[in-house]
Amino acid sequence: MRAPLSPLLLCLALGACQPPAHAPTTPSPEPASPPVTAAPPEPEPAPVAGPRPMRIAFGSCNDLDRPQKLWGHIAALEPDLWIWLGDNIYADTTDMAKMQLLYDRTKAEPGYARLRKLTRVVGTWDDHDYGHNDAGKEYPKRKEAQRLLLDFLDEPQGSPRRAQKGVYASYDIGTGPRSLRVIVLDTRYHRDPPGPNADVLGEAQWAWLQDQLAGSPAAVNLVVSSIQLVATTHPHEKWANFPAARQRMLALIGASGARNVVVISGDRHYAELSRAPVGSDDTMLYDLTSSSLSRPWDEDPKEANPDRVGDYYWHVNFGLLELDWAAGELRMQVHGEDGQPKIQHSIPLEPVSDGF
Repeated sequence: MRAPLSPLLLCLALGACQPPAHAPTTPSPEPASPPVTAAPPEPEPAPVAGPRPMRIAFGSCNDLDRPQKLWGHIAALEPDLWIWLGDNIYADTTDMAKMQLLYDRTKAEPGYARLRKLTRVVGTWDDHDYGHNDAGKEYPKRKEAQRLLLDFLDEPQGSPRRAQKGVYASYDIGTGPRSLRVIVLDTRYHRDPPGPNADVLGEAQWAWLQDQLAGSPAAVNLVVSSIQLVATTHPHEKWANFPAARQRMLALIGASGARNVVVISGDRHYAELSRAPVGSDDTMLYDLTSSSLSRPWDEDPKEANPDRVGDYYWHVNFGLLELDWAAGELRMQVHGEDGQPKIQHSIPLEPVSDGF
């Protein structure tokens, strides 16, 4: 049975529920407008970073039979160049097969192999990779040893460096006011036994060096010496064991007109920064020594150096130069096993703007 319609439904069905003519109707309300808020301010543009500093990393005295702890830290800095300062292997031999094996082992070391893929590698030798402790031009296998070192450094077969007597070379990095010249010396091939008038470089290399410095357009000139140039008081190998040659070197640098000359050296199995005045205006010449990559002293050597700046560091280490062109600063550093700087010193450079 169908349910009866309710009175309301019946009213609607009959059209009898219209409001009376005089009854006012209520209009539907307008939808509320959203509140007006101020537009958020435009973000400040991020500062444009200038070119990162040029980074030159270097080290010496690497004994493959000792732990290789530093390569990861060096690679993490992404250097623009790695420089071997000498004693890159410990061969001490006239057996070229033995020397070749040590170079091959070094190239195969995983940390160093990774670094080689990241950056360019250049360098020189010192006595133990040259062939014999404290050896000079009397070493009988110097020609053969030169070929092996240049192979290790991946020197092109047609390079003039392979035809000359000695491994000295120079490299230009960057352009204009952001330029560096790296001048790599050979302190072994032509070296006399130590003495007051003994020579280190040989006349051909001296003439080449004078041209490299006097004719350099670079903003910074880096001289790579396997042995210390500035330090004079310790009893080990150093330029001061060749007094006339050392004085000639300091005079050449002072008179060359080359800008911002800095020396880096190895050999000592500890790190330090030394300085000495050169030239008529007594400009300070800095010599940053980094040694050793894996074969440090067993105990604190406690060696005095009146020309030292700050303290020395006698644990494993590598060197770093940061050329911050925008800030006008050359930062000289030695980093330790933890990758952190242990020696730091800065010298001013002429600031370079982005629109040079």
